[in-house]
Amino acid sequence: MATRKTTLNLNLLFLACILSYTVFAIAAKSYYDVLQVPKGASEDQIKRAYRKLALKYHPDKNQGNEAANKKFAEINNAYEVLTDSEKRNIYDRYGEEGLKQHAASGGRGGGGGGFQDIFSQFFGGGMEEEEEKVLKGDDVIVELEASLEDLYMGGTMKVWRDKNVIKPASGKRDCNCRNEVYHRQIGPGMYQQITEQVCEKCPNVKYEREGYSLTVDIEKGMKDGQEISFYEDGEPKIDGEAGDLKFRIRTAPHDVFNRDGNDLRTTVTITLVQALVGFEKTIKHLDEHLVNISSKGITKPKEVRKFKGEGMPLYLSNKKGDLYVTFEVLFPTSLTEEQKIKIKEILS
Repeated sequence: MATRKTTLNLNLLFLACILSYTVFAIAAKSYYDVLQVPKGASEDQIKRAYRKLALKYHPDKNQGNEAANKKFAEINNAYEVLTDSEKRNIYDRYGEEGLKQHAASGGRGGGGGGFQDIFSQFFGGGMEEEEEKVLKGDDVIVELEASLEDLYMGGTMKVWRDKNVIKPASGKRDCNCRNEVYHRQIGPGMYQQITEQVCEKCPNVKYEREGYSLTVDIEKGMKDGQEISFYEDGEPKIDGEAGDLKFRIRTAPHDVFNRDGNDLRTTVTITLVQALVGFEKTIKHLDEHLVNISSKGITKPKEVRKFKGEGMPLYLSNKKGDLYVTFEVLFPTSLTEEQKIKIKEILS
């Protein structure tokens, strides 16, 4: 009887272990799933996916939302691993356990400056200055003309980028140069301090021009002057880091609407009769929904009417600005004597 009981307890313990492992395996979402990209995603795809998700789950936008804050931390952790070629290779082969062992054995990484530092690389913010200054190439700023429709609804733009790329070249070059200080005795109790530049020899490199296509995500409500950054896609720097590529938003002219901050403005022409007796009229918005601008009263020339909530969406918000419609009244170019008499009779 005791033997049967012991066997039953062991079976239950084994089953519990299996269930625990299964639950853990289900709960442990891969870094690719966290960023919503395929396993073979390019670095460009990973950066674009990170940018979207980080904006969505940023703590400033989800104050008091613990689930969103946890998601934001997961997104940044996944991004940190998948944009580091060494960590990504380890993760692809050995998973998270391999990364932990790599960090424990003195490998690079293990948290760094935190996910706020990663986020600030994309969207601005104070990065603490590193102890060792890293040489960096020039940032490249490109004026990007975005359609009013994309700025209203969100969209993507394909941009061709042509830049310098560092390639191997023949020969050797001075690299990792540093100043070394030593002292030389020049007499009894007298020493001279000497500073000497010491360099290593590295394989030579050269610049070549290469072109490639970039997809730029336009977020709803972005304003003129706002920048979209592509980290380390600027000008390269030999023995340093490449600068950043920044697309600076400019609103393209539109046939119907003019943007005024978070508001939209447009002009509608009506006839003199419509101005006097009212009219039924709609205008098609940027997403093609219809806005009713009808009036039952008198409309004066140059009169401006506000339509609340029909303007531009506010960036990273569910709110919208307003739409202002200016009415132009189309007067007849001439009147017959009979028409003049009738108008006098009506208006007198």
